[in-house]
Amino acid sequence: MSGGLLVAGTTSDAGKSVVTAGICRWLVRRGVKVAPFKAQNMSLNSFVTREGAEIGRAQAMQAQAARVEPTALMNPVLLKPGGDRSSQVVLMGRPVGEMSARGYHGGRQEALLSTVVDCLEQLRGTYDAVICEGAGSPAEINLRRTDIVNMGIARAARFPVVVVGDIDRGGVFASFFGTTALLDAEDQSLIAGYLVNKFRGDVSLLEPGLEMLRGITGRQTYGVLPFAHGLGIDEEDGLRPAFKNGTALRGAVRESVVAPPYGDEVLRVAVCAVPLMSNFTDVDALAAEPGVVVRFVDRAEELADADLVIVPGTRATVKALSWLRERGLADALVRRAAEGRPVLGICGGFQILGEHIEDEVESRAGQVDGLGLLPVRVRFAREKTLARPVGEALGAPVEGYEIHHGVAAVHGGEAFISDDQGRSLDGCRAGAVWGTHWHGSLESDAFRRRFLTEIARTAGRRFVPAPDTCFAALREEQLDRLGDLIEEHADTDALLRLIESGAPSGLPFIAPGAPGARA
Repeated sequence: MSGGLLVAGTTSDAGKSVVTAGICRWLVRRGVKVAPFKAQNMSLNSFVTREGAEIGRAQAMQAQAARVEPTALMNPVLLKPGGDRSSQVVLMGRPVGEMSARGYHGGRQEALLSTVVDCLEQLRGTYDAVICEGAGSPAEINLRRTDIVNMGIARAARFPVVVVGDIDRGGVFASFFGTTALLDAEDQSLIAGYLVNKFRGDVSLLEPGLEMLRGITGRQTYGVLPFAHGLGIDEEDGLRPAFKNGTALRGAVRESVVAPPYGDEVLRVAVCAVPLMSNFTDVDALAAEPGVVVRFVDRAEELADADLVIVPGTRATVKALSWLRERGLADALVRRAAEGRPVLGICGGFQILGEHIEDEVESRAGQVDGLGLLPVRVRFAREKTLARPVGEALGAPVEGYEIHHGVAAVHGGEAFISDDQGRSLDGCRAGAVWGTHWHGSLESDAFRRRFLTEIARTAGRRFVPAPDTCFAALREEQLDRLGDLIEEHADTDALLRLIESGAPSGLPFIAPGAPGARA
């Protein structure tokens, strides 16, 4: 086999990321050497590869689904929003500057096409198949000229395209038809068909609509994937789980396993839903523990019954600090610390818990007072720290990854994460307040159990971590479930033909096509 496929979507969050991961897992189980690829990703949820490159966390998850090591080739362009109108541009795993949306789409994006195509060709030279993920919708007619992630990359690689639609939102038939009908003839010739996602109910009731869709588009539907609960797969965008239209969803609960507590009581974890929250997946390992309830909060009173409060990472540390103060959460955190009640800061959250922040890079706010809960002073450096460190904490091995501009100078407290000689590597502890720059540290099972045991003791809860929870194994089970969804509910023979041979010939043009284009 030698080929590929682009998984596009009728909208953002239609399920492109999980479908791409599912196809990768299905293929690798068939013995196909497969790699994921996303030319351009906009996400605050990122990961650091072994070579120290920053890529979208969704592509790291897809690489795990494909059972390969993630590399910068799999996500050459990453955009990390810093507000409504600007983003940090990460190229081949390294930040190259801030850019407005107008500046990026006004010329820079188009200039990146050669880099993107070169990365894809390198993957194609190494793997039997490359499964590409699109972004948003391929029918964004205002952006089509500079597109490098949807039809732009499909046309450059001559890859067939399957369009995913979220039927749970409604209007999926109109979305499939409209997406196709807004493309020009050359792009339409690559749209091989559709894949329905998140279907609930009796598929036989949907089949007449699928036949009518084929009649008016000349394209088949390659599968109807059922709505699947409890997948817990890494998501593309860190804004979605806690925010909608810029407003926090109070009490949004992180999806977790349905299991009773191993001990007598549950442990309640409240995560402050700070603006531009990054790597909210840090709490997934907690949510996977039986008896741990994780929720996102945005009001001070919601911290009252929490056994642990987490201040997570953020792309806008100073802005998040102001937000905490405006909402009374900062005062609530200070009171918790004074009462000896547990607080954990991760990355930007760690910086917020310190004494001072000197920032001439991210916010350019100069020196700003932190919450003063940890003996730490932070200075923002222009060069970003990207690393995959390992160490020891609470007597257990721990590993993680670092993505930050802030450099922390610790001048007191207790060491948090150390090397095997007891020398401090990162973070600190002062009373019941902990802080670290390391994302992903809670995925280390032994450390997580010891940390939760300490939290339960400090909080006075009769909570006991389950002795056999393995987060890596749970993630593998979830990826296998995605592979099962594809294998059991998609036309896999037809998908294989697409990957090997490309889009079927003679696909009809659907009017009106792109504005100004002809059939």
